[in-house]
Amino acid sequence: MRKVALFSLLLVTGLAFSQWLPGLLGMAFPEVSFGVRLATMVGLAFIMVHVGLEFDLDKGNLRPYAKDYLVAATAAGFPWLFVSAYFVWVLLPESAPAGAAWKESLLAGRFAAPTSAGVLFSMLAAAGLGATWLFRKARVLAIFDDLDTVLLLIPLKMMIVGVSWGMGVVVAIMAAQVALGWVFLRCVRLACDRLSVLGYSAAIVAVSELVHWASFRGGMEVPIHIEVLLPAFILGCVLVDNPARHHDAREHRFADIVSGVFIFLVGLGMPLIGAGADPSAPEGLALGAVSAAQPAMTAGQIALHVAAVTLLSNLGKMFPVLCYRDEAGWRERLALSVAMWPRGEVGAGILVLSLGYGLGGPMITVAVLSLAVNLLLTGVFILIVRRLVATA
Repeated sequence: MRKVALFSLLLVTGLAFSQWLPGLLGMAFPEVSFGVRLATMVGLAFIMVHVGLEFDLDKGNLRPYAKDYLVAATAAGFPWLFVSAYFVWVLLPESAPAGAAWKESLLAGRFAAPTSAGVLFSMLAAAGLGATWLFRKARVLAIFDDLDTVLLLIPLKMMIVGVSWGMGVVVAIMAAQVALGWVFLRCVRLACDRLSVLGYSAAIVAVSELVHWASFRGGMEVPIHIEVLLPAFILGCVLVDNPARHHDAREHRFADIVSGVFIFLVGLGMPLIGAGADPSAPEGLALGAVSAAQPAMTAGQIALHVAAVTLLSNLGKMFPVLCYRDEAGWRERLALSVAMWPRGEVGAGILVLSLGYGLGGPMITVAVLSLAVNLLLTGVFILIVRRLVATA
């Protein structure tokens, strides 16, 4: 468990630095923040390529995967709906127009949906649970609920900015990636050692950023942004794995280093607590009329709201405990649900997106603090999971 403790310390250290760096760096902070985001995405891509390498898919029996996707959709959907409803009915002013309140809350509340696949896999492996049923199932569910989050962002963006052909391009690209993964599953013979995978990961991030930059420079109202999670995972699925790497101590050591750096960068990339809306939000895309009208809150009131939102978001992750009764006992199913609690880079990205669309005020402060609390408690969650599995 020393590795879990080390990863937890890296996470907390990164989170602390995330609140301190903007004041220290001043005008240079945007460039540094951009570099941190790129490095975080490279780390995530590296982890997801390895997840794809270890992902087994039986094309002749797809029914279990359909069930897993439905379970993952609930694990992403329930926290989102619970938190969004809390924002509308408890946090936002009663005088706020219902339509505007729901629109802003549904976007900001989506931060609670995705489990952090990279953080979860790194922590479970560090806890010695990599060979368990729980790890195999959590791996599938975490990938699916992250993908579900990315997919649902498309209609959410359409709700905000209207129908755009750029959104259709994103959908087509995602569908093409899934199709390629299906057709060429375990067919591509390329090197899959640690340095090669790191190179592939950097290339995926570079292509994603170049497409986004080109679409932005091309004057698109909503630039095309390809999330690295899916292409990295698909690449791992199509590669033919080299069994020798599983027994190479250098491969494992390098993967641990990348995971540790990634977890530190996830904390470092957290938005500022109490951050306001992004003043550079494109005209016509900015929301925030409702969230900006929220009255100021005391520290005690904010703490109560953070506790409530954190409880609701994790309660929404508990649906898997009712599933898989033919595969595992109730302790393992409970451990699986708790394993879905860690949040991270995808949720933080949604909060950054919310700030970019003009959201701010206490609602975003509560969301950021809730995400930070989940990050801080990740090590505790994994300890609970390990104890439940040990007594199952």
